[in-house]
Amino acid sequence: MKALVLAGGSGTRLRPITHTSAKQLVPVANKPVLFYGLEAIAAADITNVGIIVGETAAEIEAAVGDGAELGIEVTYIRQEAPLGLAHAVLVARDFLGDEPFVMYLGDNLIIGGISGLVEEFRRSGPDALILLTKVSNPSAFGVAELGPGGQIVRLVEKPRQPPSDLALVGVYLFGPAVHEAVRGIKPSARGELEITEAIQWLVDGGYEVAPHLVEGYWKDTGRLDDMLETNRHLLESLEPAVRGVVDEGSTVVGRVVIEEGASLVRSTVRGPAIIGRGTRVVDSYVGPFTSIYHSCAIEDTEIEYSIVLERATIRGIGRIEDSLIGRDVEVVPSAARPRAHRLMLGDHSRVSVATTP
Repeated sequence: MKALVLAGGSGTRLRPITHTSAKQLVPVANKPVLFYGLEAIAAADITNVGIIVGETAAEIEAAVGDGAELGIEVTYIRQEAPLGLAHAVLVARDFLGDEPFVMYLGDNLIIGGISGLVEEFRRSGPDALILLTKVSNPSAFGVAELGPGGQIVRLVEKPRQPPSDLALVGVYLFGPAVHEAVRGIKPSARGELEITEAIQWLVDGGYEVAPHLVEGYWKDTGRLDDMLETNRHLLESLEPAVRGVVDEGSTVVGRVVIEEGASLVRSTVRGPAIIGRGTRVVDSYVGPFTSIYHSCAIEDTEIEYSIVLERATIRGIGRIEDSLIGRDVEVVPSAARPRAHRLMLGDHSRVSVATTP
């Protein structure tokens, strides 16, 4: 069995972070989102993995390499434009051959992995196994309608009037019949080859499409709020470990990881939280559900329920909450008069500024 991992999307919902980096490499709990999926695939004893890449191909390839460190063998497959999930299957035809495969969206995460799902698919042998979960906003997803016997009746992509609250999770398992399906559909109004239409083609053609209701935690991390929530869930399962330096004036409380080369100076970290290697925290408070990545500097600041990417500097900024701070960002107070906020922001930035009454 093979795996096809999609890592070619542009990440418009996470701009400006994704103007300069791949959305699949934004870290949660100090590990790129993409790596959770690749590790889940390896844990399911699938080692032959094709990764669909686009404009951020160089960054993805630099991060993943040949896959050996993750226990997989990687083939990179170029998609000239994000023309839909079914189009990704189309361009991966030579790699996939006629073997069954799991298709995993690189910015999705399922806590608990996919080993049980792969075993179920291997055992029962349907033409497709699709994962479904109940959501509060089904119009934002592909949605499934089930018949009285629990069978798949209809699939609709981002419907204005959803037929159910069952959204398709970004993990699919397919047999070789899907290749005929993706060749048999036409681009949608969005100009994409939709995987929902390909699966509907299988349903209409009498192929066996089995649903599986996901009971554990799943999240599409394409938005800031979803990224922060996923970070929170992952941090809750941290095994505490202090491998860096914590001075006598510092306090570590709860589930906290201090990675090698990190240091705390006169600071408090209250978990669950993780401080990346080479990061220095001085005269600061790091609160629960915070991930600070590698080689950052946090000084005279309080930060909570946030993600800070590598080489960021935050100094002398009262309190920060519910935030995603990008790579090489510098957040410092201004000494200039008159006192004012001085901002240099990329397209699609969002800033919330506390004001005094």
